[in-house]
Amino acid sequence: MAGSLVRPILCISIFAPLCAIAQPALPGPEPRIRTTTDLVVVDVTVNDSRQHPVRHLAPSDFTVLEDGHPQTVKIFEEHTASEAATSPPTPKVEPGTFTNYSPVPANGALDILLFDKLNTPVTAQADVRNQVLKFLKEAPPGRPIAIFSLTTELKLLQGFTSDPEVLRALVAGKKANPGASPLINRPVDVDIPGAGESALANAKEVLDNVPPAEKATGAEVRANLQQFEAEVTSFQLQLRARYTLDALNLLARYLSNLPGRKNLIWFSGSFPISILPDPGLKDPFAVVASAGDEFRETADLFVRSQVAVYPIDARGLMVGPMMGASNSSITIPQNSGGIFAVTQNLDRINQQTAGEHSTMEQMARDTGGKAFENKNDLKAAIEKAIEAGSNYYTVAYSPTNHDWNGRYRKIQVKVDRPGVTLAYRRGYYADELVEGKHQKEERQGMPDGAPYSAIRAAMQWGAPDPTEIIFSANVRPSTADSEAALSPGNQADGKVSGPFRRYTVQFIINPSQLGCVVMPDGSHHCTLEFRTFVYDAAGALVNLQANVLSGDIPAAKYADLFHRSLGYFQQISVPVKGEYFLRIGVRDSTNDRVGALELPVAAVAGLKPLDAPGAAPAAAAAPK
Repeated sequence: MAGSLVRPILCISIFAPLCAIAQPALPGPEPRIRTTTDLVVVDVTVNDSRQHPVRHLAPSDFTVLEDGHPQTVKIFEEHTASEAATSPPTPKVEPGTFTNYSPVPANGALDILLFDKLNTPVTAQADVRNQVLKFLKEAPPGRPIAIFSLTTELKLLQGFTSDPEVLRALVAGKKANPGASPLINRPVDVDIPGAGESALANAKEVLDNVPPAEKATGAEVRANLQQFEAEVTSFQLQLRARYTLDALNLLARYLSNLPGRKNLIWFSGSFPISILPDPGLKDPFAVVASAGDEFRETADLFVRSQVAVYPIDARGLMVGPMMGASNSSITIPQNSGGIFAVTQNLDRINQQTAGEHSTMEQMARDTGGKAFENKNDLKAAIEKAIEAGSNYYTVAYSPTNHDWNGRYRKIQVKVDRPGVTLAYRRGYYADELVEGKHQKEERQGMPDGAPYSAIRAAMQWGAPDPTEIIFSANVRPSTADSEAALSPGNQADGKVSGPFRRYTVQFIINPSQLGCVVMPDGSHHCTLEFRTFVYDAAGALVNLQANVLSGDIPAAKYADLFHRSLGYFQQISVPVKGEYFLRIGVRDSTNDRVGALELPVAAVAGLKPLDAPGAAPAAAAAPK
């Protein structure tokens, strides 16, 4: 749908207040109507014995099986690193109009660099930064790359750009500075199990030397110390796993409507969770305990978004930490077990490292990527990941099994060439697209105790803009005058005081993206959430407006939806003094899809108010 087209905005009583005026169409491609019988899309990399890409294969060279049954390939495409990326033109929009649509190339692959500060010690983070800068100094233009960071939240540092200069400036700047994780035992050096055991061993030595009469008390204290350390370590690991899972879920939603293959290059010092479940287990989601629903949804999102994962161990070549220079001053307590205790620690470290590398291998194998561990040359690992993710074949088929029972289906791809190795995703869950069950699951152990919410994650300040629902928002000052009171329905922080300036936010959504439920009488039941948040320059939420609209659209009117756009208005008050940002989001509650965007208030503060003479036509429909 070209940005120059015009669509009338549909007026439906359940979605009031709406207007019936002509409005510029949503920028971006024609939205796709999703069904439960979508094509299964599989990206396949084919390499020869020297790990070079095999080119110019034909559809007849490929055999695709699902649960052992042959499938008919309906779409076949070859992609190479040499093909020029062609980005669609950026749509022209009127001042004050913003959208979460990203004009990325429709051909080729997109690369995402994820700096994982949550699971990586500071020293390893610094090495990753230096290696990425080396890579970007030699990277040719033309490769769309985006950069994210992960702490306890996922942040978009740089959206997709093909300009290496922009990427270098970002990585060299303050936004990409290393930062200590609050949830690893040793935030500066290599994180190892039992990192606090040196201090604990010293405490044990003191307790072992207490007088005989106090031995019982000392043994009890020692047992309590051991239990406390085990509980702290377990709690930290659970938090890291949950924060990581939430971030991956939001990242998948951001990538959802971007075309083509995406290569996620994930730099981390520890991988506390795999993206995909282990189908070899009786309960494939047992590894994530109470997060099973969210984990499954994230796995589905990564599959549908064509994301291949390239995990890179940021720690490089691993050696026993007891042998490192940073531990040269550690002494072994006389009564702590001596060299036997050291051997036990090394065994535990080796087991943990082997487990993490196994997780990396599973993530890569199940998504069609490749894992890199025990490599000090991270720059070379980046280059290999991008090369592997740029040369691939896309095959798609419509499954012969139409029973959407939620079971795991295994995919097997064969190529009629001797000595080749293949990388592709190994299966998917045959789930119908319904509301995410994890919306109601309890977040045991999380600081706020709140259930997971996709819209809540999407509305975080500085988060990437999820694209499951592509929409635009026109933001204008409602009036030229400041006001002492908040706009009706606003929920401000108690510490925020006026004067305020009121802004009108007009949402514009293409209804073909919505997943309304068909009722017995033929009408369609739709539920939408609209949210506008105000954040200050420090990322603190100072005000918000949230509305839930739910109702039935008659069958006759529903057919007319696809020739119009849905519009909705909100009003939000922003303090006159200070720097503020608007985070604007929408959620389709039926299928739990979200869209969001963010803008500085300064970008619209100077626009003509809606109550001024000659203002935009939308002023006639805007609430007073």
